[in-house]
Amino acid sequence: MSIVIGKQALVTAAPGSAAQTRFEKNRATREPVWVKRIILGLGLTFFTIFLLMPLLAVFVEALRKGLDVYWQALRDPDAIAAIKLTLLTAVIAVPLNLVFGIAAAWSIAKFDFRGKQLLITLIDLPFSVSPVIVGLMYVLVFGASGWFGSWLIENDIKIIFAVPGIVLATIFVTFPFIARELIPLMQAQGREEEEAAVVLGARGWQVFWYVTLPNIKWGLLYGVILCNARAMGEFGAVSVVSGHIRGLTNTMPLHVEILYNEYQFAAAFAVASLLAILAVFTLVIKSWVEYRTHKLGH
Repeated sequence: MSIVIGKQALVTAAPGSAAQTRFEKNRATREPVWVKRIILGLGLTFFTIFLLMPLLAVFVEALRKGLDVYWQALRDPDAIAAIKLTLLTAVIAVPLNLVFGIAAAWSIAKFDFRGKQLLITLIDLPFSVSPVIVGLMYVLVFGASGWFGSWLIENDIKIIFAVPGIVLATIFVTFPFIARELIPLMQAQGREEEEAAVVLGARGWQVFWYVTLPNIKWGLLYGVILCNARAMGEFGAVSVVSGHIRGLTNTMPLHVEILYNEYQFAAAFAVASLLAILAVFTLVIKSWVEYRTHKLGH
């Protein structure tokens, strides 16, 4: 029972009761108005200075000389080639990581085997290794002086300073995203539904298609969105293996760097604004997926 005196409630229920628990939870999160305003103000200030203002600055600088200069920068053959290469890299890397992510998450969440913890550690490896180091690793393996360099030259196969090297580097830095999104989700769901489907006579693909996939579809889409965003915006690893060849091995981030170093600021910000638009579009889809996931969870 509770007695209301003015604006305060005195809880006289026994310790440990439901009423007492609710009162303690409310009291633990009840702060003075000025504290809430300070915290909210700090958050909005940080968001404005470090996120919103730089984003707006990109579009302001991109359009400073007018739409004609803006569209001319995007229609430049080198810019078009960079856009196509960025999209091509994402189109190859994301589906491959999709297959790997599902397989890895399925293995870790649904089966017990030796080396399970090692596999989890290897999945997290790209998070702990600098992208520049990743690029250097591929150069040491597939470069002209690398382990397979002589064999690749003899068979006229180009990996470093070519599209295959860019794709490989992008796959390496992005492959944890889908797996890391699915592993905790599939572990929380357990194995009961799959085991029941097997008992009822379902085969492997049927279990995955009709039981597992419907349960993980929103988490899977979320992982794909994150993977695609990183694939399109990757700079460090791609910069090392690309060779910065105009019209051939420059992705959009590399093309922006070249234009900026050549003092072509309007063109650089124009291409950067296109990347920003893709990022905002990705953020909108991500927010929608989060909303759908939260809605279905309740």
